[in-house]
Amino acid sequence: MDNQTTTCPNWPKLLKGGIVVIDPETSNVRRIIPLQYNPDTISRTLQVQGAGEEAGARSQPLRLKGPPTETIKLDAEIDATDQLEPRDKYPETKENGILPQLAVLETLIYPTTAELQANNQLAQVGTLEIIPMEAPLTLFVWGKNRVVPVRITELSVTEEAFDPRLNPIRAKVSLGLRVLSVSDVGFSHPGAVKYLAYQERKEFLASLCKAGTKGQVGM
Repeated sequence: MDNQTTTCPNWPKLLKGGIVVIDPETSNVRRIIPLQYNPDTISRTLQVQGAGEEAGARSQPLRLKGPPTETIKLDAEIDATDQLEPRDKYPETKENGILPQLAVLETLIYPTTAELQANNQLAQVGTLEIIPMEAPLTLFVWGKNRVVPVRITELSVTEEAFDPRLNPIRAKVSLGLRVLSVSDVGFSHPGAVKYLAYQERKEFLASLCKAGTKGQVGM
């Protein structure tokens, strides 16, 4: 039995983690990309942004410049093996394998061909300053407690099986994500609202943790 479904009606519904793509100007949802299988592990690293750490600066060990730099790493599996068996049930999979699922993730880190062509035309007419192309805002969603704006910093694909047309039918996608805090996007960006809600939720969860006693730590 995979980790996504169960035939037992008494089991709670298992949510899927995924990525939500949002228009950075209108905040409208462009696309929701659920993971086929929830990864077994997620690795998170938080790097403290302390004040006074610059060379020659006076030490201020208890002051913070802003939220920590948080990075997330996970491996997602995509498998269409079962969809190749029933006749005529999954024609798109039989035609292209899992290339559409891979493409929807990969295009998150590509500028569109229209943007590339538009910038090329600006360069051809001698425009001195071409503004870098803006990617959509991506949210990493891992349950109700973790809805956080991120930038995809790394994406690697290991294709593990192929159909007779050489389309991949099973692959592992490794994602590296960097959480975008208010230090990155500013308070006027739509991502700031999502980040502040993420941090407020974390502060609320921390308040639910029962405080220890001096005796427990030998004071």
